[in-house]
Amino acid sequence: MSDSDLTEVVRAYHRASKHHLDRYAPGPGRLDWANQPDPFRVFAGCARIALPLIADRLDVRYADLREGRLPAPAPFDLERLGALFEISLGLAAWKEYQGSRWALRCNPSSGNLHPTEGYLVAPQLPGLAAGVYHYVSRDHVLERRATWPADAQPPSAVLLGLTSIPWREAWKYGLRAFRYCQLDIGHAIAALSFAAAALGWRVRLEETIGEAELATLLGLDRPEDFGAAEAELPECLLVLETDGEALPDLPPASGWIGRANRLSAEHREWPGLDEVAEATAKPAAEEESRHASPEAFASDDADRWGAIVRAAASITELPAARLYRQRRSAQAFDGVTGMAAAAFLALLARLLPDLASPPWSAWPHAPRLHPVLFVHRVDGLEPGLYLLVREDADLAGLKSAMRPEWLWEKRGPVDLPLYLLLPHDLREVAAQLSCHQAIAADACFAVSMLADFSDLDEAPWAYRRRYWEAGLLGQVLYLEAEAIGLRGTGIGCYFDDAAHRLLGLDPDGRWQAVYQFTVGGALDRPAASRARARAASTSFPSASATPMRRRS
Repeated sequence: MSDSDLTEVVRAYHRASKHHLDRYAPGPGRLDWANQPDPFRVFAGCARIALPLIADRLDVRYADLREGRLPAPAPFDLERLGALFEISLGLAAWKEYQGSRWALRCNPSSGNLHPTEGYLVAPQLPGLAAGVYHYVSRDHVLERRATWPADAQPPSAVLLGLTSIPWREAWKYGLRAFRYCQLDIGHAIAALSFAAAALGWRVRLEETIGEAELATLLGLDRPEDFGAAEAELPECLLVLETDGEALPDLPPASGWIGRANRLSAEHREWPGLDEVAEATAKPAAEEESRHASPEAFASDDADRWGAIVRAAASITELPAARLYRQRRSAQAFDGVTGMAAAAFLALLARLLPDLASPPWSAWPHAPRLHPVLFVHRVDGLEPGLYLLVREDADLAGLKSAMRPEWLWEKRGPVDLPLYLLLPHDLREVAAQLSCHQAIAADACFAVSMLADFSDLDEAPWAYRRRYWEAGLLGQVLYLEAEAIGLRGTGIGCYFDDAAHRLLGLDPDGRWQAVYQFTVGGALDRPAASRARARAASTSFPSASATPMRRRS
């Protein structure tokens, strides 16, 4: 198909998977719990390499990493790579309730379903033979899937592959599952970037490799290894680096071993999922993608945003590894807790591109997402609707696309592109847009992320990148909230076109809502841990609504 045909497939999927005030996107309606997918993929027959648990020995503070102050690079070896997986894709805790037991992970996922799988492609390293490995978070082990021939020159880089198993999400969410898989990939990229920073490494998204090449590299195009098991969708390749070298030529792997487990006994096909996956498959780049070094951005970005970021005096001194592991999604907010304006503005500054710090050091693209903010309880900032313009060149286009009556009044520090659109109490509106979930009204603030879809005609695969970028923003919000004693929650259930109508946007136009998020004082946390971030506690009546499942 031509690019225009592929783009129409993408746009048709996006329209069909929207939630509306009078109906939801096609979904299962009821859940067959007996058929719930196994949350852990394993490959039977592989050699398993146990990874050590050493993350607690990493003496690195999150407060330093968020400002780009990384430790000296650790050596690439089994121990440090184990730490990387431990605090990015690894298990953070086990929970039990009424006889049920489930795992929580460092990387969040819609409905705690975790469609994302992680792979390691490495040369000969201390404690690790050259080859392709699959990470099993449940056991914290690497499964060796393939080796390189003895006469082949192994790559000099250490590579990380991410894949999705769409069935894990489709079992619960139906047609909207592809969106949630892509959001989870964005969260995983950010989680790996933050974890790598604690080891002095930088993660770079490698855009020169196409989906077909990635499938071959990771062994996903081997039907004999999957049989009746659910297929994995190749998503992206990340390069672990310390010097910014280009991706070397990759030798073909050999000696493939292992057979994938089947996650569910039965499956329901959702027309549209396979089509959008095929339409958004990225071809190989003809030229090397350009990714500026962190040093090239350090002076400008540090001068521009450094003072704002440092203004949050209440930032935690916790070790980064502990903060990554304690990240959780709030299930409800108290509707009372507020936050200081300095902390709020510093948090917004962390959403701006700064390639000296994670996760933006991993992202080789200009910003294409802009957060719309429903501010409820920020001391010193009037409640209302705000917009953070993350790319200066988009300001004029956003103004012309939205309601003409918006104020566009500048707020906050002079260099922070934050604009007040409407001063008003919008708690009930925020809850209604988030599928009537009270958590969006009871938060300190809620976010709706607007994505620029204008490049889909030339690059249909960019559809996935919009959701990846939203996941990156979401992971920053999670960690920043955690670092000041609050808690975040990503919300995938929202009424797409109702949000567009509120803003005055064309429901099928350039700007599309792709993710919701909330930050506030969680009811499931001790009051003492919230007090650190509370500038003032003002009581507001909360909107009542029926809660729905969110990210974990």
